[in-house]
Amino acid sequence: MRRLAGLALLFLTACAPLTPPPPPQAAPSAAVGDAVLRGRALVEARCSTCHAVGATGDSPLSAAPPFRTLSRRYPVADLQEAFAEGISTGHPQMPQIQLEADQVRDLIAYLESIQSVDQRP
Repeated sequence: MRRLAGLALLFLTACAPLTPPPPPQAAPSAAVGDAVLRGRALVEARCSTCHAVGATGDSPLSAAPPFRTLSRRYPVADLQEAFAEGISTGHPQMPQIQLEADQVRDLIAYLESIQSVDQRP
């Protein structure tokens, strides 16, 4: 019996794949961090007069939603097309905004980085 178990173990070991284990998860790349920084600079320059653009704080214009809460209304990644085509709204305070593809990627990276886990309105 012991010999049979030894043979079975030898067989299973011989049949095991020889591929190495997958590498450990890498930390986010510097490119992602750079995109977040560029996105932050973009929203600070273009949006912060009305919206709270950081991870905390109130919007200067009370009707303007804080950017950290956008994911409560939409998946943030779904906003890419709207930013690329040009966002226009029905109220006069919000200017039409159209961004280049690289700016949209940076903006989405930043918005995703600040989304609040606090789900209160």
